[in-house]
Amino acid sequence: MTTQNTFSKTRSPFRLSTISTALLVITALGMATAPTICLAAHKTATTQQNKLAPAKKQLDQLADIFYESRAQFDPLQYATINGDGRYNDQLGISIDPKNRDKQFALMHRMQKQLHGIARAQLSEKDQLNYDLLAYEIDSALHFEHFPEHLLPLNQMDNVPSTLANFAGGDGAQSLKTVTEYKAYLARLNKLPLWINQAIKNMQEGIKQGIVQPKAITLAMLPQFKALPSANPQASIFYTPIKNFPDAFSAAERTQLDKAYIQAISNRLTPSLQRLVYFLETDYLKAGRDSAGYSALPNGAAWYQMRIKDNTTTDLKPDQIHALGLQEVGRIQALFAELGPQLGYTGAAIDLPQWVAGENKFKSFQSDTEILDAYRKIDAQVQSKLPELFSLLPKGKLELQLEPELSRATASDHYTPPSADGTHPGIFWPVVNDAKQYSRVGMVTLFLHEGQPGHHLHAALLKEIDLPKFRKFNTENLNSAAFTEGWALYSETLGHELGLYRDNPEAYFGHLKDELMRAVRLVVDTGIHAKGWTREQAMLYMQKNLGYSEERAKNQIERYMVLPGQALSYKIGARKILEMRGRAQQALGSKFNLPKFHEIVIGDGTLPLPILEVQVERWIARGK
Repeated sequence: MTTQNTFSKTRSPFRLSTISTALLVITALGMATAPTICLAAHKTATTQQNKLAPAKKQLDQLADIFYESRAQFDPLQYATINGDGRYNDQLGISIDPKNRDKQFALMHRMQKQLHGIARAQLSEKDQLNYDLLAYEIDSALHFEHFPEHLLPLNQMDNVPSTLANFAGGDGAQSLKTVTEYKAYLARLNKLPLWINQAIKNMQEGIKQGIVQPKAITLAMLPQFKALPSANPQASIFYTPIKNFPDAFSAAERTQLDKAYIQAISNRLTPSLQRLVYFLETDYLKAGRDSAGYSALPNGAAWYQMRIKDNTTTDLKPDQIHALGLQEVGRIQALFAELGPQLGYTGAAIDLPQWVAGENKFKSFQSDTEILDAYRKIDAQVQSKLPELFSLLPKGKLELQLEPELSRATASDHYTPPSADGTHPGIFWPVVNDAKQYSRVGMVTLFLHEGQPGHHLHAALLKEIDLPKFRKFNTENLNSAAFTEGWALYSETLGHELGLYRDNPEAYFGHLKDELMRAVRLVVDTGIHAKGWTREQAMLYMQKNLGYSEERAKNQIERYMVLPGQALSYKIGARKILEMRGRAQQALGSKFNLPKFHEIVIGDGTLPLPILEVQVERWIARGK
């Protein structure tokens, strides 16, 4: 993921920060607040409340508590990123071991409260809320005994670079008013506390043998070296001051300018310099030469839990590895048929490498031309969407290039719109060299990251009537198999949208991206369960996808720090396609594709087992 924490690059499953748990619970229940409350008193109050409240009221209250607890424990991940700006002045030290313990204790209490609610007394809609809340709490507790906090930094996901990417004001954190400027400044002032805790955690990780591979530290160092600046006005964190809205008064500008310079000079830069020094010395020296989680203490169980969290299945690494090899073979057989249409007559396995080297597929001279080409694809898609979807969002989609800071290590991605409509959904293509940018993958990439992929799902999520814990989430519902599975499934809709017809370039791009997801099944399990080296995984990717060494390196290093996340795409898409096929067979002429899509995305983000139940109910009603 880039440092913006967005689709296609998810953060670790459960990160927590600090809040007074008891105070939160009483506030959420609408009772008088007090600075402290003993656990026994809280239990008594909760028991009395539950006796008085019907099942729906109990569930709604608990769902609100669950959402607010996560939003306040980790406001960056569970609020700002997902369009809830109420906590934009908060950062949260979610990696503090004491705060983790508090949050897990809270989750255990919520789990107990939920089990005390009479599910049978709920409507079908509220039973779905119940099941999803139970699933979320259970998923959070899966990681109670895995030390995620001891690996607080990587090149794909780290808080300092996330805040740096927000400095332009065009990401998830808006910078249009004085209040918003002050909120961002408050976060900058809190960042040194987070960095201090991250260093403490990594020092503890060194003692326990829970550290990043040396290659990962080397990959993330350039990001962190770019953040501190001896001249505060040259700092990326000073960017908001350079972009003052016209409405700001002279006094407001002067006040904010002074405050930002003080924060950058006195607190932020020294803290970032300390972090860089620690990474370059102690942490790099202690880094491991292995690539996968299997080399970590209890690593096999840790990876299996990451698989469960990302795919919502109990598939074993060996099963997924075998499926990946099978899918690679199937797609390469299709390459054999497609190659001649592109002017290629060699071995199917070498088709991606041949296409990558052909200049005839690279026609762009500037970044602007690439954005214009994506906008043209967007227009084509929008003209056809009503034929496939009865449910479309009002929220708009915009396209912006990945910021320069994270461009070297980023993947193409999407950020969802805010709930209040102040900023749209954004598709961020990564363009390092416009003249080397290939046309072949643009259609399928847009269908995945833009619409009908992530944007339809995420924008609808903000607009349909759902509890906050379901509305304000994208990938955070521990259902990457749904979010990424839906996006990969959306790539297949290029057939129905007419985008692959008589367009072998675009169809090759689609097959190649599907092949990439199949290759991911092989290399992710190879790295984390079969002892593959980083170099071995890179060679497999280069051989089967035609990637350059540098591109393969970036991808493999992504999988090294986000174990199991790359499995979610193929596992999820296969399940959605399987459910569609089952529905078509069962309903025959009664099958309606727009209605099927409404069932899949109309209830927001669903774990695959729960989605399957929803589809089966729809099939039964259709019969």
